[in-house]
Amino acid sequence: MMLTVGVCSWAQSIQLKLNNVTVKKAMTELKQKSGYSFVYETSDVDTNKKVSVDAENAKDAIAQILKGQNVTYEIQGKNVVIQRKNANNSKANQGKKRTVKGTVKDNNGEPVIGATIMESGTKNGTVTDADGNFTLEIAPDSKLDITSIGYKSMTVKPSATGTTSVSLSEDSNLLDDVVVVGYGTQRKKLITGSTVHVTADDIAAVNAVDAFGALQSQASGMNIVMNSGQPGEGYKVTIRGMGTAGSNTPLYVVDGVPGANIDDLSPNDIESIDVLKDAASSAIYGARASNGVILVTTKKGKAGGHVQVSFDGYMGWQNPNTNGVTPLNAKQYMEINDKAYEIQGVATYDWAKLIPKQYAQIMNGTWNGTNWLEETTIHDAPIHNASLSISGGSDVSRFALGFTKFHQTGTIGAPADPKYDRYTVRLNSDYSLIKKKGRDILKIGENVTFSATDKRGVSVGGIYGNSIRNLLAMSPLLPAYNDEGGYYEYKDIQADGWDFSAEMANPLAQMKYDNGYGYTKVYRLQSNFFLEFSPIKDLTYRASAGWLYRHREGRSYVPVYELSTKKSNPNDDVSQNQSYSVRWSLENTLNWVKAFDKHNIDVLLGQSVEKWGYGNGVSVTNSNSLFPGSFDHAYIANANVVDPSLTSIGGSPEAQGALSSFFGRVNYNYDETYLLSLVLRADGSSNFARGHRWGYFPSVSAGWVMSNEKFMESTKAWMDFFKIRASWGQNGNCNISSFQYLATIALDDPYYFNNKDNPALGAYPNILPNEDVKWETSEQLDFGFDARFLNNRLSLAFDWYKKTTKDWLVRAPMLLSYGTNAPYVNGGDIENKGYEIQLGWNDKIGKDFRYSASVNFSHNKNEVTRLANSEGIIHGGSNAIAQNTAELYRIQVGYPIGYFWGYEMEGIIQNEKQLQEYLDRNCSGDKANSLQGESLQPGDVMFKDVNGNGKIDKGDDDKTMIGDPNPDFTLGLNINLSYKGFDFALNGYGSFGQQVAKSYRQFSDHPDDNYCTDVYTKYWTGEGSTNRYPRFSDGKTANMSEISRVWIEDADFFKISRISLGYDFKKLYSKLPVQKCRLYVSLSNFFTFTGYSGMDPEVGFGNGASWASGIDCGYYPSARSWQVGLNINF
Repeated sequence: MMLTVGVCSWAQSIQLKLNNVTVKKAMTELKQKSGYSFVYETSDVDTNKKVSVDAENAKDAIAQILKGQNVTYEIQGKNVVIQRKNANNSKANQGKKRTVKGTVKDNNGEPVIGATIMESGTKNGTVTDADGNFTLEIAPDSKLDITSIGYKSMTVKPSATGTTSVSLSEDSNLLDDVVVVGYGTQRKKLITGSTVHVTADDIAAVNAVDAFGALQSQASGMNIVMNSGQPGEGYKVTIRGMGTAGSNTPLYVVDGVPGANIDDLSPNDIESIDVLKDAASSAIYGARASNGVILVTTKKGKAGGHVQVSFDGYMGWQNPNTNGVTPLNAKQYMEINDKAYEIQGVATYDWAKLIPKQYAQIMNGTWNGTNWLEETTIHDAPIHNASLSISGGSDVSRFALGFTKFHQTGTIGAPADPKYDRYTVRLNSDYSLIKKKGRDILKIGENVTFSATDKRGVSVGGIYGNSIRNLLAMSPLLPAYNDEGGYYEYKDIQADGWDFSAEMANPLAQMKYDNGYGYTKVYRLQSNFFLEFSPIKDLTYRASAGWLYRHREGRSYVPVYELSTKKSNPNDDVSQNQSYSVRWSLENTLNWVKAFDKHNIDVLLGQSVEKWGYGNGVSVTNSNSLFPGSFDHAYIANANVVDPSLTSIGGSPEAQGALSSFFGRVNYNYDETYLLSLVLRADGSSNFARGHRWGYFPSVSAGWVMSNEKFMESTKAWMDFFKIRASWGQNGNCNISSFQYLATIALDDPYYFNNKDNPALGAYPNILPNEDVKWETSEQLDFGFDARFLNNRLSLAFDWYKKTTKDWLVRAPMLLSYGTNAPYVNGGDIENKGYEIQLGWNDKIGKDFRYSASVNFSHNKNEVTRLANSEGIIHGGSNAIAQNTAELYRIQVGYPIGYFWGYEMEGIIQNEKQLQEYLDRNCSGDKANSLQGESLQPGDVMFKDVNGNGKIDKGDDDKTMIGDPNPDFTLGLNINLSYKGFDFALNGYGSFGQQVAKSYRQFSDHPDDNYCTDVYTKYWTGEGSTNRYPRFSDGKTANMSEISRVWIEDADFFKISRISLGYDFKKLYSKLPVQKCRLYVSLSNFFTFTGYSGMDPEVGFGNGASWASGIDCGYYPSARSWQVGLNINF
């Protein structure tokens, strides 16, 4: 069997430098550099032999590649023909000949250029031309051996009469993939840290709206949760658990620029995403890498002499994924409301008197009440994307252009109609200014991405002003529209004699008036300009300058309205705000790469400086527009009368800061078998006082490719690769407000001592300084292995880690009597431990059917180990799920961060016998010692006596952990199938072991808020009915008013995030003037498997605390959609 690799001219000037690679790999690299084709019989050349090549022309490169092989070679036009010394042609090449013709293509129908076609058992052969065609004379009964680098070899029987068609399958070795690491790249097989590499193909397969959506099913060790399902709201991202009480956001580096934003990047512009999870991988970024690092590389042009154009577009239709949540209709509402008051023993409402007009319509069946959730739903809300990419280049210059327009309309929020638009323009190019013998001596380039977003939406978040909560809680007895088709407002309430509740106001009208007239626009320019200078072989100097600019502007208008006696806006409001910020960075690196026989060394030295805080912001709100009711004229210039009681003016500079760094890294390997990496970074931050500004962050990692050892030879039949690795390292965190070591002065709004006409101005120290505050440090230990089995079809990666964060940067607890704000202190430690498993399978059946599947599984356990205060607690806020409710979440030593805190319950009292047993066990046999008191009865909650004092304390002594919003396990699943021109993909992700705190009602002080239909089934109705929820009652009883396990639900879920089916019409009609023409249909978020009773179990809201999550007060659910799309490559 023979092999081929490339075409070109002899003695071509190139630059080829390879260290200790296989002959097969060297041939491939030479083909890419020069185009030469090697033609040889596989038995004549040892392609697994390791060689090193350092050549400046093709002739020397070929000689070095074949050095030590018992062969001779000669150049025959486009081919390097290799023969074993003194070899004689086989007798099979003698006798009568016949001519065969054929075509060789890949699985995508593209011609395979330069494939070797050999008559089996002979040295008689040829190579395919630019169209994949070949012609060869062979003996009558001979077969053809067809091979090409990068493809699996085939032996076929040629057609006796027509053309022989051959389809080659790719044979890519994933271990030779190049992945991005800090300040460079590295072959995957040589990495000693824990990373995740996601390619452009992986991202395209998911068809996600943004980069985070693409990562959700593909990255082990990451927990990616939506901040909200409303378009443009973003995600909460953590890597290997929450490690701090401040921001847990990873460091984002786009095209080498740290601190960049990836929310506004188009997925179509991304070449790869690399996640650095352990300290050894991320230590090179020291200062801000304690939460992990996410490296994004955008697409770049490649030398090839021709321009490539691709278009990707889709259009879709969305509907809310509300998980069956349905508010009560009018009759149900009145029934349940009456029942609640009867249980209290108080009189029920006289509905006919309170809502005479509507009551008559309800009873005669002409009106069923208002379904506010349905009224606000936007059915078949549009979502569409169009992306155009143009790339190309030569040996001198390369470029890539990208243009993307994306639009998404929200599925809930009519008539305010939330929507999100994003426009992205990308330009990447590089230029070889000086070349010598094929080697770049001086090269410059840039990566520039501009994005513009326009976001309009409804209010989301906590219990106050949450549009979704208002809709779910509003009584169905209130009409949405009056008889004229306008909003049902206070004038209509008066006209109809509607006198049920003064608290109630039309939530549709409120949403339209408060949120329907406004926008927030953001413009970002992310750029990086670089220069590379290589004066001698092996040494490269790189300088890069990053410049990030953000401009934000917003405008809103709230008209005059009166919806009820307690909900009105007597003066219209006009608001405008603008801000801009600039940050820049300069980096200089020197990289030396050298091979000495089997020793390979890669040394990097670098320096960087970053500065931010250039910019300012201004905001103004005023009333009494000159054009009342007109959003188009809602500018401050048209509301220019200053009234101290109505006018609000603000303006301030951006918070400033700087970071200076020095870093170094040494990567060493011996024969690609024994691997070692050493990193040290020193960072100086302006956030700390002199003497504490510099932090030093080392790491060490090592690996052993055991499969290269001789004693592993017996495993080669089933194991292709096995590497064990270990790492230890430290990262830092300096993410606090500036100047915490100084007693800064504040000049706040004026204070009116006597009356509003005499404001008093003053200044005061607004912080107690702490000169001793220093770096927060994250230390991580990691052990893992990577393996490939069964001819690289099966892949397996495993990691165990322990991450300890020390000297938390937290606000100190302080008495209010100090009269100023508390400083940051180093006040705590936390530990995350866990493991990650990634398993993949890639194979084919027959000639046309290919399939692959991957699954990743992660486990993390989080525990706070120290807090520097007497309590050992950082308290969370109250009123998280309803007004007048106690603290729900907190940080406490010995518990997970942000855990839910309240009364534990043993279940529901089922009968009198169990009632007495409960009293004996927890309340010293006396009802008075229970929270319910003498009214305690079957159907009530059995609160647990945690401290064992024989009673249920009404304070905090019997409260404990009742839930954890942090998942115990996360899971990702990806399946891909292809058959001829058809392709199928399925992606899914899930979280398990977490809880969510949920309430859609103000149960404690608004007893007339609506319920959902599960009110009929979930509450205790008699012995054995449920042990989870108490008997039905209003929210003022202890069963309901206390924070307990009643309000905490298990929220395990698995989402099928995408199912797609496509067909490439190029396979059907090969003469189409394109390389690819794929039409596809996909379903997104169509299936969610969960036992959670709320609208969406994927809840990222934390009531304003960065370390809290899983609080569902009316969470905007994700949308499920279906799309039709088209991919065309020219």
